[in-house]
Amino acid sequence: MKVVLFCGGLGLRMSEGAASLPKPMVPIGTRPILWHIMKYYAHFGHKDFIICLGHRAEVIKEFFLNYNEALSNDFVLSEGGKRIDLLQSDIEEWRITFVSTGLHSTIGQRLSAVREHVAEDDCFLATYGDGLTDAPLPEIIETHREQGKVASFLAVRPTNYSFHTVDVSSDGRVGGIHDITQANIWINGGFFVLDRSVFDYIQEGEDFIDGPPMARLIDGDKVLAYRYEGFWAPMDTLKDKHNLESLLQSGNPPWQVWEPNGRPGS
Repeated sequence: MKVVLFCGGLGLRMSEGAASLPKPMVPIGTRPILWHIMKYYAHFGHKDFIICLGHRAEVIKEFFLNYNEALSNDFVLSEGGKRIDLLQSDIEEWRITFVSTGLHSTIGQRLSAVREHVAEDDCFLATYGDGLTDAPLPEIIETHREQGKVASFLAVRPTNYSFHTVDVSSDGRVGGIHDITQANIWINGGFFVLDRSVFDYIQEGEDFIDGPPMARLIDGDKVLAYRYEGFWAPMDTLKDKHNLESLLQSGNPPWQVWEPNGRPGS
């Protein structure tokens, strides 16, 4: 299945480095978070990527154009440095389509801009360029197909927020205060399975999640939320980045499902 990656946003909540890097290129360890996301999909056999470009598109293009497998993997050097034999590979089997989808486009507009690249498939995958998970992707896809929905998404707990929910009456009386992670609240985790008919619900200029297309799908009972309480983490702020860095340095980052022995691919 093809994977659409929304990488065109401005990343304004990342106060450090946002001016010079698009958020998908902010590093976690020695590689950008985008690489980690793509590795997750590739682990499950989905290696045909379509990157929706916008803000600082040239940075993303240059990263892949100049990608050196030898710097990222173990290899054998021989013949005085003339020959390099890779012991494993990162992106050799990946196919990546780079599409300019506008600097200020909405997700709906970016999705529509890559329609020709995915419309021939019955289903495709999509996600943002700033979130990580270890969710069971094959099971999510299977559930989507079994339920016959047009759009499915990963629904997760808001574990990265330090807010509290409040039970409050109309006259201001407080019945209780609870940590948001203990409340029965689910949010959109940003990992989608989409049927190609999704484009029939998106009109020109419309956003996807916050706009009429999702409302149309919900009204038609065409949306499925796959509830998942395992690992999920966004990278919206510097605090989020530092948390992900700490998990990577721990030696067993939960999103790296491609490293079953716990060896981090930093």
